[in-house]
This record gives sequence, C-alpha cells and structure tokens, in this order.
Amino acid sequence: MDESIYKVIDLIGTSTKSWEDAVSSVVAKAAKSLRDLRIAEVKDLDVKIEDGKVVAYRARVSLSFKYEKE
Repeated sequence: MDESIYKVIDLIGTSTKSWEDAVSSVVAKAAKSLRDLRIAEVKDLDVKIEDGKVVAYRARVSLSFKYEKE
C-alpha cells in the first residue's frame, strides 16, 4: 500500500447570499490552482453586519490535498 501525505490550508470565502455559497466559492477557487483536493472542513461561520443588516456571509474552510514531492 502506498503511503500518502496531505497538506492542509485554511481559506476564507465570502458571499452575499449564504454560507454554502461562501464555501463553494472557496472550493471552486482552490480547485483552479491545487490538484487532488480531498476534504473541505468548515471551521468557522460568521457574518458581516452593516446598519443592523447582514451584508455578507463568511466561511473559514480547511482544505486538504495530496502532497506530491517531485
């Protein structure tokens, strides 16, 4: 069995619609530059408030991907 190593990074996504949209934007953007994404774990959720109204949803996401040493 091959042994694998995975790297984990934290990214924060934002959306004016929902937390789900914020997470989806993180994964979509990361997939453009990282190969072999494996797991996305939502760590924190919060909102930005202006004038007593929610104006943005933010999600902190830990992403893991396979580490390949060349």
